[in-house]
Amino acid sequence: MTTPMPEPHTDTGPKNTAKKARPAQPRSAVAPKKTKPARKAGPTKETSDRRKSGAATRPGSKTAGIIELLKRPGGATLKQIMKATAWQPHSVRGFLSGTLRKKLAIAVESVKRDDHERTYRISSK
Repeated sequence: MTTPMPEPHTDTGPKNTAKKARPAQPRSAVAPKKTKPARKAGPTKETSDRRKSGAATRPGSKTAGIIELLKRPGGATLKQIMKATAWQPHSVRGFLSGTLRKKLAIAVESVKRDDHERTYRISSK
């Protein structure tokens, strides 16, 4: 059984490196250029004071509900917050750290009870 041998390439002429012209696209098919959004200004003293008081949350929202749970004298456990919001434990901890502590500047206190249950509450500092 023999296999055919490929013929050697003998084209020695000049190579055409010019790009082929493409037909013009209608303006509707061309995607608009994306621009970066403008940077937001930092919070003013007035909004910082309002955030600390908890007035920045809408009544009936999950954030308002969690703040109400944390304002109780004993605070709230992770399981209670999970039940109230239907969130996973990592989502609750991320919310407490990111939204309450950093964005809303609310001091959240974390205490581990004798029964090894962690309790969170808004500290009165």
